[in-house]
Amino acid sequence: MKAYQLQPGDGIAGLRRIGIHTPTPLPHQVLVRTRAAALNYRDLMFARGNYGGHGAAALVPLGDGAGDVVAVGAHVTRFKPGDRVIHAYFPGWADGAPTPAKTAASFGTHIDGTLAEAFVADEAALAHMPAHMDYVQAATLSCAGTTAWNALFVAGRLKPGASVLLLGTGGVSVIALQLARAAGLAAIVTSSSDEKLERARELGAAGTINYRATPEWQEEVLRLTGGRGVDLTVETGGEGTLARSIAATAMGGTVAVIGITSGLGGAQIDPISLIAGAKRLSGIFVGSRVMLEDLVRFTEAARIKPVVDRVFTFDQAAEAYTYVDQGRHFGKVVVTV
Repeated sequence: MKAYQLQPGDGIAGLRRIGIHTPTPLPHQVLVRTRAAALNYRDLMFARGNYGGHGAAALVPLGDGAGDVVAVGAHVTRFKPGDRVIHAYFPGWADGAPTPAKTAASFGTHIDGTLAEAFVADEAALAHMPAHMDYVQAATLSCAGTTAWNALFVAGRLKPGASVLLLGTGGVSVIALQLARAAGLAAIVTSSSDEKLERARELGAAGTINYRATPEWQEEVLRLTGGRGVDLTVETGGEGTLARSIAATAMGGTVAVIGITSGLGGAQIDPISLIAGAKRLSGIFVGSRVMLEDLVRFTEAARIKPVVDRVFTFDQAAEAYTYVDQGRHFGKVVVTV
């Protein structure tokens, strides 16, 4: 079958198209014909060689995918040929609290991923696609969708009427905006692009802030919330934004830390801002298969379709990487297979 392979640290230029044997499912495994695979920021990190915990071996990259079941192992009971499926980010984390064992491996960084004509997964790592979505839309749910769900409703424990701050307009922030609107939450979105902020308002953002025009954007968040701050901040920046995110969050609120797009380490945190504000930092490491299934049910009930900025063909995989690296996207970038 056709596939791509990438050695961590080789960069986008190291992406190689190869031919490999189509895997045969073991007794509890499912063979999936890949129809679409989505990119995440962590795929750029893997290409650069700075995604934590990966090995040195070349792998089939990408950790989001959707497709059709074409074969099942002898002991599989949850799926049958013809089912449309997506996979959980961590094949070992079905439910419950995360543990080192459950999160030890993920598709496309520790084991072969989805940028190939087919992939295998244990049946416990798969979920049925939302019935109302196509493959391109469903391929965005494994990482970005589950991360947003975990941040808003598991770690954040938000209820209708609560407020949330979303940094940027990448995949996690945009689908979090869609989920927030459907759940009755008031979302504030930041971006350096007025055009992207206009699109965010069209998706239901209650407030928007251009962080280049307003460098002290945490003060604008406080102004928009009557001085209170938001109940939850979905923090995607890292060292460049964390202190401001804490300041923008209400007393008793949560900062869900999910990304490091502005840099690794070096973030300065004032412990008093957490203690006196009774605020908490919550690290979000995507989520479990059960969280993914909860997300699927919610999107079906609310008829949510993830925003896909651009779709590339299989032959254009390197171009898709470059497009994400340029940071011009609003929502998700997907490769059809």
